[in-house]
Amino acid sequence: MDQKSYHVKKSKRVIGVLVAAALTGVFSALIADTLKVITEHYEESLLEKIHENPYLIFVLPLIGITTIHMLRRFLFRNKANKGIKEVLDTINKNGNTLPAYKVPSHYFNGFLTVIFGGSTGIEVSTVVATASVGALSSRKVNYLKKYRTDLVCSGLAAGVTALFNAPVAGFLFAFEVFTKRKSKLHTASVITAVLVSYILTRYFFFKQIFNFNVSVWNSYALPYFVLLGIIAGFNAVYLTKSVLFFKRFFGSLNNDLTKILAGSLLISTLVFFFPSLYGEGYAGINHLIKLTPETAMATILSLLLILIFKPLATSITLGAGGDGGVFAPSLFIGAFLGLIVCTVLNHFFGLNLIAVNFMVIGMAAVLSGSIHAPFTAIFLVCAIADNYMLFVPILIASLVSKLVAHFLFPYTVYTYKAPALEKVH
Repeated sequence: MDQKSYHVKKSKRVIGVLVAAALTGVFSALIADTLKVITEHYEESLLEKIHENPYLIFVLPLIGITTIHMLRRFLFRNKANKGIKEVLDTINKNGNTLPAYKVPSHYFNGFLTVIFGGSTGIEVSTVVATASVGALSSRKVNYLKKYRTDLVCSGLAAGVTALFNAPVAGFLFAFEVFTKRKSKLHTASVITAVLVSYILTRYFFFKQIFNFNVSVWNSYALPYFVLLGIIAGFNAVYLTKSVLFFKRFFGSLNNDLTKILAGSLLISTLVFFFPSLYGEGYAGINHLIKLTPETAMATILSLLLILIFKPLATSITLGAGGDGGVFAPSLFIGAFLGLIVCTVLNHFFGLNLIAVNFMVIGMAAVLSGSIHAPFTAIFLVCAIADNYMLFVPILIASLVSKLVAHFLFPYTVYTYKAPALEKVH
């Protein structure tokens, strides 16, 4: 083959990969955006019914987890969803791939988990589903098999972009968590998918999740941002260890009926006493934004209890068979933690700190500590806030949180591997 023919063939392959990445971005955006829209709609609808009849909560998680178990047993090959680990295995182990059924499996299981009160979010379900789109596209054309990792990362990056309208965070998530590959084609394919996903989402599905009013931050608060980062690191490890413990605990239960009943009853009880734990919890964060300093201090014990119980509710949801991960719980925990720290400092030390700033910074800090991906957390939360005013304090708190979390426990729920004797059967 002469040099000219070689370059022509190489150019065609590059174009083919980029076209596949663009198509992956389209389908990933559609999956993420439609899942987000229908989940929000039905979650809000069922929450209204619970406000009318609080005892309904003792039925909903049972319906959700039972339905997921039935789908898994009779429709999705009786295989448990392992979340992000499935994607990591696909990237790191050449023999593994994400089968096509993972798209509907995670799509419907994530939807059912959240709308029926499971205390998690659809982010991880979306990431695995969209990564599966990338894996599927790499199998449709023979020479694309060589570029499977590029297309899988393109899919998951596009999924995160669509969920949060955060293209930089989607791009960074692929590189911080999944692969350090630095080839030009890999970077170009991820960027292509992210841009396509961003454009589709921005013009057809965009909706601001939170209504933060961030306008200024004070340099005298820097030491307290560091303090928030340290506490966030501890909270992130608490969340990680809770998830690992309850997954191991429920995995040791051989009877599915026992697992379903125990898990749904525990979730129902926690949500009955603390309704903010229902589903993604984004409504709870928006409620926090409206609290006055006096109201926040008057309800500080309740806020603390929610902060303590959220990791437990999330862990029980995932252990009992729900589909989801730690993205939404980390944002929820961070918002509550930020408000609590700010309220306590203001009340006892008269510091006049800005509560909404601490909420936003706390969200990024806990997420950073939970997934060990500080730059993903920084740009994702800035996109959520639709404001880069807090970039510097978010950067400081997120890096501190990640360092503290890694020092305390050098694993995330994605990277931890149980010893052989502890593995879930």
